[in-house]
Amino acid sequence: MLTEVLVPSPGESISQVVISKWLVEDNQYIKMNTDIAEIDSDKATLVISSDVSGIIRIIIPEGETADVGSVIAKIEQSDAPPQAAIHAKSQTESPDKPPSTLIQEATISMERDEDRELKLTPLASSILKKEGIDKTAVEDFIETKKIKAQQLLNINAEIQAQANTPKSVSGRDLERKKLSPLRLKLSERLVSVKNETAMLTTFNEIDMSNLLDIKSTFNQEYKDQKGFNIGLMSFFTKASSIALKKFPQVNSQIENDELISFNYCDISIAVSSPKGLVVPVIRNTESKNISEIEEEIKQLAIKAKENKLSLAEMSGGTFTISNGGVFGSMMSTPIINPPQSAILGMHNIMDRPIALNGQVVIRPMMYVALSYDHRIIDGRESVGFLKTIKELIENPVSLLFEGENPFKKLLGID
Repeated sequence: MLTEVLVPSPGESISQVVISKWLVEDNQYIKMNTDIAEIDSDKATLVISSDVSGIIRIIIPEGETADVGSVIAKIEQSDAPPQAAIHAKSQTESPDKPPSTLIQEATISMERDEDRELKLTPLASSILKKEGIDKTAVEDFIETKKIKAQQLLNINAEIQAQANTPKSVSGRDLERKKLSPLRLKLSERLVSVKNETAMLTTFNEIDMSNLLDIKSTFNQEYKDQKGFNIGLMSFFTKASSIALKKFPQVNSQIENDELISFNYCDISIAVSSPKGLVVPVIRNTESKNISEIEEEIKQLAIKAKENKLSLAEMSGGTFTISNGGVFGSMMSTPIINPPQSAILGMHNIMDRPIALNGQVVIRPMMYVALSYDHRIIDGRESVGFLKTIKELIENPVSLLFEGENPFKKLLGID
C-alpha cells in the first residue's frame, strides 16, 4: 500500500514552498514519525514527518518548488525492519542489474612492471574496453596492485568530470544558487519599508558599567539556580517594555487610515538562523521579570538555530530589538520590521574615554539606535524613548520600579 507525502500549508496566503532538504535517502526504510524533509516558505522552515513506516520513494528533489498540497514522495508501507526490507529489495532488483553493476565485487589485479607500466588482467582489460576507458588516463590514479572493478569505474567517472570542468582563472570562480523564499520575502519587506515609511534614526550612548558589574557579580550564582547565564538582551527587553508604556506612540502602527496603539508589549527579538534573519516574539514582556524574559530568549534562539520556530512564534510583535553587537557592529541604522513603527538597535560594547564629573575616565560604552516611522512618531517621542532606555540600563535597579525613582518611591513622593 502506498501512502502519499503531501506538502502541508505553512500559513495563509502561502501557495508554494521549496524542498530545502531531504533528511532521508531515496528508497530508504523509515519508521513512523521520522522527520523526512525540511520545506522553506517565505515565512518559516517546517519539518515534514512520516505518518507510516515503509520504504520512501522521493518524487520532488531538493531545491525544487512544490505547490501546497502536492505529492513530494510516496511511502510503500511495510512493518519489516530495515535489513529485511533492503534484502527483499535487492532480491527483486538483481535480475535487472546492468553488467557493470554485477561485476562490482570482482577483484581486478593491476600490476606494474619494473618500468612502472600498468599491466592489466583480462578482466580489467575487458572492463576498460567495455566502458571506453583509456588505460593511460587511469595510470596516475592506481596506487595499489589490486582494486575493485567499481573503483575502476569511479576513477573513470572522476576523469570524465575533470575533463568536463571548465578551466577557471585563479581567484575568479563564482557560484550561483537560488535565494530561499525566506530571503526573498525578507528582501521584499526591507525594500518596502524604505519606500513606504518616513524612516529616521536617532542615536544615544549608554554607560554599561553598572549592568556589567551585576553580570560579573551574580552570573555564576544565577547560572547555578536558573541553568543559564545572565544576558544583556533581557535587560534591554524589560527596559523597552517600560519605555513603550511611557511613549505609547512607539508601540503603535498604521493600518490603512487608522493608528493602532497596543496596551501590551509583544517584543520581537531579531535572531540569526541558518536560513537568514528571523524575529520570534516574546509576548507580554511588560508583565514578565528579567529571568522569565531571559529563559524565553534562550529557548527561541535554540529553536531558530535548529530551524524549528513555528509561525505562531514569529507572528505579531509590536516592537523589535536587534543586537548587531554580537557580530562586532559599532553603530548602525536598523530597518523597521513592518508593520511595526520602530526598532531598537544594540551594538558592541567598547571601552571609551568619557567626561565624568569633570574627569576623563574609561568606561564600557554602547551606542544604541532607534529607527522609527516619522509619520506617527515625532522627535520628542523618539529621543525621549531612547533617553529612557539609557537611564534604565545605566541604573538597573530602576527596572524594579518601572522606571520611577526608587528614592521617591521610598519616600512616597511624585
